[in-house]
Amino acid sequence: MKTKKIWANFSVRDLEKTTQFYTQLGFKQNGATDQLTSFFFGEDNFIIHFFLKDVLEPNIKGSIINTEAGNEIIFTLSAESKEEVDDWAAAVEDAGGLVVSKPEAFGAGYYGFVFADPDGHKFNVFYM
Repeated sequence: MKTKKIWANFSVRDLEKTTQFYTQLGFKQNGATDQLTSFFFGEDNFIIHFFLKDVLEPNIKGSIINTEAGNEIIFTLSAESKEEVDDWAAAVEDAGGLVVSKPEAFGAGYYGFVFADPDGHKFNVFYM
């Protein structure tokens, strides 16, 4: 089989808060309805749709993970320098996100941190 495109679907509780968070971080919005808000990520314009949980859950015929208890996936966002990683951490906090682990060096040549958006979806920001 050949897949033409891939994107992600996350559940959220508050579309306005999610839209404000990702807009404040500088992501370009892909669109919005009364059921979802959507953003482009990275140079290849990877799309993440953020659906209201009560809309997404019935459509997948099952429950969605509680992000306070676990992670469904962790996306990694690349940075061009250690300073940019630090800038991301400050921007995430300013936008109302949670810095789960502060920026730090680890492994050979890696520097980064983990953050959670207002609904607990986790992202890494790495410089390598």
